[in-house]
Amino acid sequence: MAAWTYRKAGVDIDEADRFIARIKPMVKSTGRPEVMGTIGGFSGLFAPKLKGMKKPVLVSSTDGVGTKLLVAEALKKYNTVGIDLVAMSVDDVVVLGAEPLFFLDYIAVGRLDSGALTEVMKGIVKGCREAGCALVGGETAELPGLYAPGKWDLAGFCVGLVDAPKIIDGRACRPGDKVIGLASSGLHSNGFSLVRKAFSEKELKGKYGRELLRPTRIYTRPILCVLKKIRIKSMAHITGGGFYDNIPRVIPDRLRVVIRRGSWSIPPIFKTIREKGGIGDREMFRTFNMGVGMALVTAAADADLTIALFAKLGLKAWAIGDIERGEREVILK
Repeated sequence: MAAWTYRKAGVDIDEADRFIARIKPMVKSTGRPEVMGTIGGFSGLFAPKLKGMKKPVLVSSTDGVGTKLLVAEALKKYNTVGIDLVAMSVDDVVVLGAEPLFFLDYIAVGRLDSGALTEVMKGIVKGCREAGCALVGGETAELPGLYAPGKWDLAGFCVGLVDAPKIIDGRACRPGDKVIGLASSGLHSNGFSLVRKAFSEKELKGKYGRELLRPTRIYTRPILCVLKKIRIKSMAHITGGGFYDNIPRVIPDRLRVVIRRGSWSIPPIFKTIREKGGIGDREMFRTFNMGVGMALVTAAADADLTIALFAKLGLKAWAIGDIERGEREVILK
């Protein structure tokens, strides 16, 4: 019997090395002045600029793309899920008023397909450049005993920085404040286990597939820009849990959020999902972003200017609700 090798066991180190060599130039394009060294070492190095900060605070987040990967696999289209991966973490960091500094990825596969993974990396690199954070490293794990060929998963990790006095935690919210909704690009990266029940496999591969794969909008840079001119009191990234679970996380006790239906444009894809899946109204607003990918709270006097500032940055925004006294919850009227 011929001797076993790692390659015969299902792990191709040579292919992994070729993959790393292929993506190095792409990764370099995400660099920031604070990055030290290049990818390929055991760790990434980053020397943050702390001058002028009273009390620097690191902010971290990790997330994945979930079963949206199955839609990407069905369409054999891999260059957008990397953007989703970055978006899910960097926009969780920016809600605290922090600037995302660097990002790392973890890709687990049953069998390494460097062509498909290079497309994934193109999306990760594009997302990092859009968010202004550096891709300082990652891990690609070929796990044939854990994942079947063609099966895979993604995870992302982001670290940001904020000065403690500038942390946005919702404590400044008051009755009479306005809730501003920032337009989503579509479904983003949540609710796909339910979406896949609403559509047939043929529909996922055909008529609706590309719309469902539309990449998650990254809000980081526009928000950081607006923060220089407007005081934002609270921010909620509308991901899994939709309106009902995400917004109360950043609102103090004894305050509630009243959202006005019809105050923003809901993309048609959500109506299609509702009708095809026979999904109830509350379930839709608890599972999907319904066209609002980020919710912000500002003083009423700042609402119009906030909307105008986002418009100048090419991002549609609406006044969608109000902060009132009451039990901490979200009410849709």
